[in-house]
Amino acid sequence: MWRTVAADVVAGVRYVSHNTLALLGLLAVTLVVFMAGKADWRHSMETRALGWLMERAAERTTASAAPESNDMLLAMAEPEAISRATALDPAELNRQQVALVNWISRRYSVAQEPVSRLVQESWSVGKKVGMEPTLILAVMAIESGFNPFAQSHVGAQGLMQVMTGIHHDKYELFGGRRAAFDPVTNLRVGVQVLQDCIRRAGSLEAGLKFYVGAANMATDGGYASKVLAEQAYLREVVAGRKVAFNAPLPQASAVLVEAPAAAVAVPHSAAVAPGVAASGPSNGLMPIPSAAPVAPAAASDPLPVMHRPEQVALAHG
Repeated sequence: MWRTVAADVVAGVRYVSHNTLALLGLLAVTLVVFMAGKADWRHSMETRALGWLMERAAERTTASAAPESNDMLLAMAEPEAISRATALDPAELNRQQVALVNWISRRYSVAQEPVSRLVQESWSVGKKVGMEPTLILAVMAIESGFNPFAQSHVGAQGLMQVMTGIHHDKYELFGGRRAAFDPVTNLRVGVQVLQDCIRRAGSLEAGLKFYVGAANMATDGGYASKVLAEQAYLREVVAGRKVAFNAPLPQASAVLVEAPAAAVAVPHSAAVAPGVAASGPSNGLMPIPSAAPVAPAAASDPLPVMHRPEQVALAHG
């Protein structure tokens, strides 16, 4: 009796196994035929498979690493370090912002994630103060080339090249002067200074001349022209038009500047009338020399800033 039962069970298992294998084979053939007609699905599956294989390889490499190396890294581990990163997934931005991120990233050889954060912040701050985000980004481009650690020989620092020593009170709101090297903070402070310059000078062009510290000069050496040209490119990108990544900017020209007879201190209550240059000292660090040429810059490089005297007036006005 038990032999008959065992034989029936074995026969049933064979039957089920045979049909299951046949069904799996049919499903595999159907899947292959389906994937052959779906290139995007096939690419997605291949990418996932490759990612899985690379993760497995990385895990094996990590497992085989020297124990002392792992111990050292664990001793220095900071899970909260990610909070210090100025980065954002471009997928969180809208179409216009993504277009800007892609263009700026290619033009200035900077990563998309930090640029995405700066683009997002430019939109947010620009909306609050009534300033075009493309202007904010253009100033950053010309001032520092999106280098958050840039510093001029007169003390202008960060993305927007604000005189940190003069505007230390603004940075105190963000924890102190070293916040100048936090990209988002530097952007916010720089926008405030730029807005003050435009308001006091009476126009955008004059405000840019004021911002770069050339209000006492016959010309700004092409600074405003470069900023406005870069902004025009950014506007084209936002509008969905194609702009070459190596599109040229106006050449900066050498300028001879006559120094005032004597430096006049700017009082705390000084106000600069629209269109009138401030008459204060250069910045307490560098006086304006007599007949000193302003060196020209290459079209693709940030314009060198010789003086920023008007930011003294902004700090005390």
